[in-house]
Amino acid sequence: MSRPVPRRTRIAVDVLGLVAFVACVFPVYWMVNTSFLDRRDIRAPDPTWLPIGGGLDNYRRLFDGTGFVGALGMSLAVTVGTVLVALVFAFLAALAVSRFRFRGRRSFVIALLVVQMIPAEGLFISQYKMLDTLQLTNTVLGLTGLYIVAVLPFTIWTLRGFVAGLPIDLEEAAMVDGCTRMGAFLRITFPLLAPGLVATGVFGFIQAWNEFTLALVVMTNAEKRTLPVWLSTFTDVNRGTDWGAVMAGSTLIAIPVVVFFLLVQSRMVSGMTAGAVKG
Repeated sequence: MSRPVPRRTRIAVDVLGLVAFVACVFPVYWMVNTSFLDRRDIRAPDPTWLPIGGGLDNYRRLFDGTGFVGALGMSLAVTVGTVLVALVFAFLAALAVSRFRFRGRRSFVIALLVVQMIPAEGLFISQYKMLDTLQLTNTVLGLTGLYIVAVLPFTIWTLRGFVAGLPIDLEEAAMVDGCTRMGAFLRITFPLLAPGLVATGVFGFIQAWNEFTLALVVMTNAEKRTLPVWLSTFTDVNRGTDWGAVMAGSTLIAIPVVVFFLLVQSRMVSGMTAGAVKG
């Protein structure tokens, strides 16, 4: 029988957790708070902790012919395409690596780890030349293809762990009950892998939605910018950063990620093998 945790230890752990929570949430609060302040309050030496007396001027400037709608459409197209295609290929690759034994399997798994160690900046020149040769610069297809390649190693590795954690006995039991191999997979394995697919989908969504440097290199046309690149164009009359507009734009850019997470978070926290055992 384990000893109960001392009360002082519990309090100390709770305080540390609260401090960590505040440290993570404060930058988000400061971003939202700054988005409602005018330029005078933002540049004042004393910080303004509450947006009292603020307004929506920063948000109005975002929609004043700045190309926000076009950048939003570009980011949505690239992100959705990246997530869908990456999940399909990663899911098939994870099944192959986890369920089958073939020559080169171990080398393939090691290659996934090695690829993730290569700095993305070291590939920019070759990636740009490749897309330029194929005439895919400043296109949704070209940028989506690069994002898919960047996301695949991690998604394959993550899904491999989910697939390996599911006992193959479940499929075999379903086949004994009369299901075909495909039927056992669709009725038993695939539903149990939903949390893994959602988790990797969230990762792919965030990575593609927030990526900046690769989009800056590939999307040179001002009308083909994604949201992070578009956000970097806000400067004031003195060519300084317009922090009010940047913070307002950052707030708007964060909303789709939060909404997407809220829609799928129930699947992320659900049990991996919920319902796998008959009552």
